[in-house]
Amino acid sequence: MESAIPHPLQEERKTPVSTPAAYTPPFPAWTTRFSPLVERVVMAYFGVQSTQTEGELALDAITARFSTAHGPSHWDLATYRDELGFINDIAIAYWASAETFSLWKTESDFQEWWQSVDREQEEYGLFMEVVTPDIRGIETIFSDHHHPEGIAHLARKMSDEIQEHGYWGSARDRLPLAQTSPLNTHSELRISSINAARQIVHGSDNLCLIRSGQDWSDTLNEERTLYVEDVEPILNTGMRFLRDDGPTIGCLSCRYMQVLERDDRALLPKTFGLAHFTDLQALELWSKSHPTHVAIFKEFMKYVKALNFDIKLRLWHEISVIPAQSQYFEYINCHPNTGLLKKGKSSCNTDSVR
Repeated sequence: MESAIPHPLQEERKTPVSTPAAYTPPFPAWTTRFSPLVERVVMAYFGVQSTQTEGELALDAITARFSTAHGPSHWDLATYRDELGFINDIAIAYWASAETFSLWKTESDFQEWWQSVDREQEEYGLFMEVVTPDIRGIETIFSDHHHPEGIAHLARKMSDEIQEHGYWGSARDRLPLAQTSPLNTHSELRISSINAARQIVHGSDNLCLIRSGQDWSDTLNEERTLYVEDVEPILNTGMRFLRDDGPTIGCLSCRYMQVLERDDRALLPKTFGLAHFTDLQALELWSKSHPTHVAIFKEFMKYVKALNFDIKLRLWHEISVIPAQSQYFEYINCHPNTGLLKKGKSSCNTDSVR
């Protein structure tokens, strides 16, 4: 068993850990191990917002460029129907460096395509949410080390079993930057308009982004029934709370997304919650004490006990804490509840065009 924080990123701690004394995790878990050459990664969420399935085809104008030089090392496709009934089709792409991402935007003509006034005349909305966290600002955890998800596709390998998991506060204990900083925020998101159709949301310090996934592909019979009928509805309720009432507890945006097959866009038995919190502390408080998350945790423990802890469900998450200058959020013709627009403070008049 080893520490979740790799040796090259370990520092003398200025903040305490939450790991209980003489602690032994109740079940195994793993984290990602990146090459020492990876210092800053790119997580880019490209979305099309529409009232019909036209958004799926519109997204092809972006994903077709992924196969060009300097395209992403990995990308996923997912869909989500928001609280106003709009379908949001999203491609989530990962690059191992900001420099490679910048080259891709230029050499694939994405930048020219995105900035064209033609994008402002479309019958659907478009958005681009990009964060470039330092590798020290990322932590991951996996219940299965044979099936990488998300940013794990950029990793060199998975760790051995890790020590810091299975207790409240373990996510912070896995985060290298948290060794020396509480990672709190003291700023707010701010909106500015480029024109009537385009809006930019300027980031806030230590914004916390979590992508937390569930994969029931290998579940069978009783386990699948227990997950689909008992666990997932409780999870769905928690995600809806974060979507609709999240700002009351520091959640700025939440999408509960269904993963799609990239080739034919068939729905896969995989979901994930994608949420932005004001900072890591806000995420921790919801996870530890809010009734919606307590209900998720209790139902999950009931589920694993019913199966004698022998489950095929795979769980994982990636958490990033990101400085303001490493965030870029742009929305074209999107409704005002889209993503970070929902909680940004306007610095000028910004009228919705939808």
